[in-house]
Amino acid sequence: MNALAQRRHATLRTAARWLAATYLLTLTLIAFWPTPVDRGAHGTIVTVLARLHAHGVPHWLNYTLVEFTANFALFLPVGLLGVVLLGSARWWLAILAGFTASSLIELGQLVFLPARYATSIDVLANSAGAALGALLALALLATVTARSPGRPSQLN
Repeated sequence: MNALAQRRHATLRTAARWLAATYLLTLTLIAFWPTPVDRGAHGTIVTVLARLHAHGVPHWLNYTLVEFTANFALFLPVGLLGVVLLGSARWWLAILAGFTASSLIELGQLVFLPARYATSIDVLANSAGAALGALLALALLATVTARSPGRPSQLN
């Protein structure tokens, strides 16, 4: 790796560390907030979905799907940042981290937060989000690496 590529690599990792710290703080607040974070928006979401259904949107687009998609999206950064921070050779650790974090969050909600609902569907959605995030990071890193002079075979 040439000097310019090494500087870019270091800058990317530094930015990823800051983003990861900010993301983890936000995730912790969302995951362990004493009441469901969508409590205030629940009625609005249900109303919007009902109006959409009244205008022909299929009923499979429901609150359960919206919640699943939100959980999925919430864990995309675990995979993305995990691959950037751990390296593309250890991509699977980013997915494992997503699954482990999700499982611990759901267990914590079950044990310590009676107003929250711990579900295996959330673990599935979160883990799938982390997996897609990891795949996106691998694709992005492969594209960047292919365009870089000197082309290192992988980001470590």
